[in-house]
Amino acid sequence: MAMAELELLVALNMIPYLGPVRIRGLLNCFNTYSDFMNATRERLMDAPGITPQICDTILEFRKKVNPFDEIERIKKLGAKIITIEDEEYPRLLAEIYDPPVVLYVLGEASALNMESIAIVGTRKPTSYGQKVAEQIAGELAEFNINVVSGMARGIDSFAHKGALKAGGPTTAVLGCGIDVVYPPENHELMKKIIKYGCVITSFPANSKPLPSNFPARNRIISGMTRGTLVVEAAEKSGSLITADFALEQGRDVFAVPGSVFSPYSRGTHKLIKQGAKLVECANDILEELNFRKNDSAEIKELDLTLEESEVLEVIDYTPVNIEFIVQKTNKPPGEINAVITRLQLKNMITLLPGGYVMKI
Repeated sequence: MAMAELELLVALNMIPYLGPVRIRGLLNCFNTYSDFMNATRERLMDAPGITPQICDTILEFRKKVNPFDEIERIKKLGAKIITIEDEEYPRLLAEIYDPPVVLYVLGEASALNMESIAIVGTRKPTSYGQKVAEQIAGELAEFNINVVSGMARGIDSFAHKGALKAGGPTTAVLGCGIDVVYPPENHELMKKIIKYGCVITSFPANSKPLPSNFPARNRIISGMTRGTLVVEAAEKSGSLITADFALEQGRDVFAVPGSVFSPYSRGTHKLIKQGAKLVECANDILEELNFRKNDSAEIKELDLTLEESEVLEVIDYTPVNIEFIVQKTNKPPGEINAVITRLQLKNMITLLPGGYVMKI
């Protein structure tokens, strides 16, 4: 494929139903925007994969799309357009069968070529899933590994938050335009991701988050990373589709085990049965992929008072009600609350809604 003009790449990416494979076929036939715009129907039909119906779509939208306006709009947003021919384009993503020819980027594009791991999961996670996603993302970020996810509700959001809390890089891959915040409540999260990492998409500006966009988004998530970790997923979950893409692309798949009573463990347990690496902490991923180790990321022993140790013995890695702790230790509620606060500050436990706590 010869070098193509940015305007041509952007224009082809703006025409619906083409997809990366057909676009690459067209790029073998056209190098300039004007050449493509002036091409006859017969010449367009000579390109690989162009059926009469697709040709009709090209002819219909060719006059409607304006790559010059699109490029200017992206500049005004403070974003940039990276093409598959640019050095900044994610190297791993370029290796897959159907990489997008254009990526829109807000933030620090250098994150795209760091060692990267994807963390995905259900949009309705349990408190356990939230904590695991946040913790493992934080541990990976401490190793300066780029945590990639889809900025969706649930596990995705907690993965981004965990990486940000640890001061590490994170990348959000959108299923909509770079100027669209989806879900809307993640507006502040998106701003933080842009500040400490980047937000990317293959969709033109103003593109709505249509359900049909998300498979392409998921292919990018798995394609630009060394492996995909699924934290919680129902039996028929979009996260499992991302895992399938990872396998198809020759990448590793990891899964966190959960409660056998939770429907959100069925998808992850299915992956483990099929050969996915069982993950309890970031080190399981680091060892599998031979990433460098760092002693500072190891869990540190904390000095606990006798009282704190007694309370911690009653708390498990599943949610425990504070009233149950009071009964078990036979200590006054005020005293237990004080100990719980100290254990929280030592990062030994987390407080959950409804008066529950659990170990972390």
